[in-house]
Amino acid sequence: MNTKELEAVALSVRSLSMDAIQKANSGHPGLPLGCAELAAVLYGEIMNHNPKNSSWKNRDRFVLSAGHGSMLLYSILHLSGYKVTMDDIKSFRQIGSHCAGHPEYGITDGVETTTGPLGQGFAMAVGLAMAESMLAAKYNTPEYKIVDHYTYTLMGEGCLMEGISSEASSLAGSLKLGKLIAFYDENKISIDGSTDIAFTEDVAARYTAYGWQVLRGSMYNMEEIVKLVAEAKKDDRPSLIILKSTIGQGAPTVAGTAKAHGAPLGAEGIAAAKANLGIPADKDFYVALEAYAYFEKRAKDFAAANAEWDKMFDEWSKKYPEKRAEWDADFSGKANPVALPQYKIGDSLATRAASGKALNVMAQRYKSLVGGSADLQGPNVTKLEGETAYSAANRGGRYIHFGIREFAMAAICNGIQLHGGLRTFCATFMVFSDYLRPALRLSALMNQPVVYIMTHDSIYVGEDGPTHQPIETLAAMRAIPNTKILRPGDAEETAIAWEIAMESTTTPSCLALTRQNLAVYTKEDPDWQKNARKGAYVVLKGAEKPDVTVLATGSEVNLALDAAKLVTGKTVRVVSVLDREEFIRQDKAYQDAVLGNAARVVTAEAGVSMGWEYFAKNASDCFAINRFGESGPAAKVAEHLGFTAANLAKLIQG
Repeated sequence: MNTKELEAVALSVRSLSMDAIQKANSGHPGLPLGCAELAAVLYGEIMNHNPKNSSWKNRDRFVLSAGHGSMLLYSILHLSGYKVTMDDIKSFRQIGSHCAGHPEYGITDGVETTTGPLGQGFAMAVGLAMAESMLAAKYNTPEYKIVDHYTYTLMGEGCLMEGISSEASSLAGSLKLGKLIAFYDENKISIDGSTDIAFTEDVAARYTAYGWQVLRGSMYNMEEIVKLVAEAKKDDRPSLIILKSTIGQGAPTVAGTAKAHGAPLGAEGIAAAKANLGIPADKDFYVALEAYAYFEKRAKDFAAANAEWDKMFDEWSKKYPEKRAEWDADFSGKANPVALPQYKIGDSLATRAASGKALNVMAQRYKSLVGGSADLQGPNVTKLEGETAYSAANRGGRYIHFGIREFAMAAICNGIQLHGGLRTFCATFMVFSDYLRPALRLSALMNQPVVYIMTHDSIYVGEDGPTHQPIETLAAMRAIPNTKILRPGDAEETAIAWEIAMESTTTPSCLALTRQNLAVYTKEDPDWQKNARKGAYVVLKGAEKPDVTVLATGSEVNLALDAAKLVTGKTVRVVSVLDREEFIRQDKAYQDAVLGNAARVVTAEAGVSMGWEYFAKNASDCFAINRFGESGPAAKVAEHLGFTAANLAKLIQG
């Protein structure tokens, strides 16, 4: 370990970071200045990675949970040889730049996940570590450890204050994720000042209670950091390495103060920092020659480690061809030919129950599918038949007991999905999607096809009352771009919804499912399975040009069919809208064909009317519930709210 060269790397991280932030006139210099040594030694000496091959499957992962300090990551990625150029650094926070304001997955080479919303990066690191252990259990053999890597993450007080870190840390400790190593940048400063104004807890005691190994050191002693990581690796528990630091280290005008947190240093601050650090005053975006030279030498070692793994992987593939075939299927998303569940017209079951049947088919089609529920396996119907639960003692389990931790559950699923080789699902009551919404938003932002099972989707939850009866929830989820919201009307549609979700590769899917039983209905569109993928299809034709077309979702398709029988003197078409936003995206010709050029369109959904104005010309033609529910038996709640087939028929009748 060449400490002098690593010090040159740390100096260069500071130089690039403060100049990029100053040029952008925007950013957070405190963390990059304060943690430069950690970045240098982590990418230079500790991590098993290859900057020339950022997709190497057995690489160590690093997640900058404190994503506001993004220039730390961009600087070290540039210096260590990833595809981050000096021009990228100089265009920090500009439109089209590979160096966005916060790290974004898919934009920057070497960035493992989108971070910035504090605590989520840490939770995704937990997911990455879980994925490593799952794949290791599945594919490693006594002779070959083809999956054998660590997950590192850097977090600050902000990550620790957000509740998601508590959820994820608790689960990680329970699962004994020994290959998860978290660094805590302990600088005691947040935007408003000293963290003592709101954060005085004993972090070490907190993590000891979670079941973590807790170690302490200095952010500025690189040899000590290497020793601490080595010690962390000896323990089967996840490790928290608390590194005492100074925010804005090296910049005398702001070091140790809140001023370093969220604003450029300014011309005077830059000049003072360069003088203090020994950076030439006339050099912007200065990089010490020793820093580049160090990583040029290390590049050979990185490449050699990658090549050694490639050789081992080839040997393993030849000796275990069946495992290699399954590996390829897992990483490519190839499906096994397993038939969907079959139903008869008139069969009556809740779509959550139908989802459970479809889920188990998908678990056979895709051996990479793993996931679980937030302590609601029975109500969500998410048991994987014939499979065991993932635990500290059983890394080969496919079912994950997340506990009552919706936010961490969803973020962890993002991490598992990002790792590669696995598909994930998670489940809770639909109303509790509010707890996990920020992670669902990141699924969409990162194009990650996590499947969200959302049961108990309406007032028909009944006795649990308005706290558990989703009203605005569907509208809220539909508002998230790049998200599929699938609300099937019966068991057959539920199976197709699962196919749609699993065939998606760039979009998260939310399955909105009923608690109450629904009848399987006749579908007059002979190509309904194909057309359902377009978001909507005709269930009851009514006429070539009906008087009224009713667009219904979920349980309201059956309601609309019942209402249509009560209407006299008018032809009524009933359309099942499996995915409203997908239907909106279809061309006008398809929309017109489904709507039948009806003189009037009525919509029916057990939730707020928001968004349905796209189809209904008059707001009064939205059969909806624009108020909170009531506690009572489901049918009586519906009757109390006027949400009945008779009332829908009156609306259709006009």
